[in-house]
Amino acid sequence: MSGRIVARSLTTIALAGLLAVSTATAAGAAGSPPGGGSVEDLIALPDGFQPEGITIDPRGVAYLGSLADGDIYAADLRTGDGRIISEGPGIPAAGLKVDRQGRLFISGGPTGIARVVDSATGDELASYQLAPAGAFINDVVLTRDGAWFTNSTAPELYFLPISPSGELPDPSEVVKLPITGEWQQQGVFNANGIAETTDGKALLVIQSSTGTLFRIDPATGVATAVDLGGTSLQFGDGLLVLGRTLYVVQNRLNQIAVIRLDAQGTSGSLVDVLTDEDFDVPTTVAAYGSSLFLPNARFGTPPTPDTEYDVVRVGR
Repeated sequence: MSGRIVARSLTTIALAGLLAVSTATAAGAAGSPPGGGSVEDLIALPDGFQPEGITIDPRGVAYLGSLADGDIYAADLRTGDGRIISEGPGIPAAGLKVDRQGRLFISGGPTGIARVVDSATGDELASYQLAPAGAFINDVVLTRDGAWFTNSTAPELYFLPISPSGELPDPSEVVKLPITGEWQQQGVFNANGIAETTDGKALLVIQSSTGTLFRIDPATGVATAVDLGGTSLQFGDGLLVLGRTLYVVQNRLNQIAVIRLDAQGTSGSLVDVLTDEDFDVPTTVAAYGSSLFLPNARFGTPPTPDTEYDVVRVGR
């Protein structure tokens, strides 16, 4: 593996202890820099896992969802050790995010469902039927007042409002927001990765079928194409905004486009392209310290129970 450190998937006392850290500690660490040490370059996942989404908590624990059955796998980025923390209900797990209370908000792919799972216990806390089965709930972003989900097969977003005290909404409180403006459905697979603009006033959504990045007003649903100076984001998938830098995973190109955006998310320019020889159709991206971590979905490889999957680290 070209000198990379390969971390095997192990269930260890060390990981169990890390996962047992109180949610209060995790919340207090949010936004603070990691406390030194090194992280693994290549983290092996269970054979046959079929990863798609990744999210990382402030302690350096990465959570990944399985498209095969919805299992959630947790891995310590410093050691690579990991284990299944939540047995899936047979509902695929696509994009996911973890909040400061250690709750995982999980996109349910072709089921039209979104789930919320406690990362400490693995218990399902809530389930929401956002759209009829056959819709593809693809990705999610957490904002200061809730969770937004994309649907790749319909021009609409879904919002789960979360109270200031952290209370999850009743299913009747879920908001469906039609996407209008410059957005036009094209092909089969449309809205994919989602992020919040730097100023926190709008959403960024990549349309995979066209490689176009859109800025969407969360109050009205009006979408406007972001002016990237002609840059196409072909095969755009997961999005990550850090400061005024947007990372766009271009899955089948095995690369990450690095975009410098204005704070409002109305325009930007391509400043770099990151790649790695270990990329094999990476789909989503999460950051920890000065590193980015991406799961290899290996969509070009027929999945079997013995197919190997991993997470790749690159510097940012």
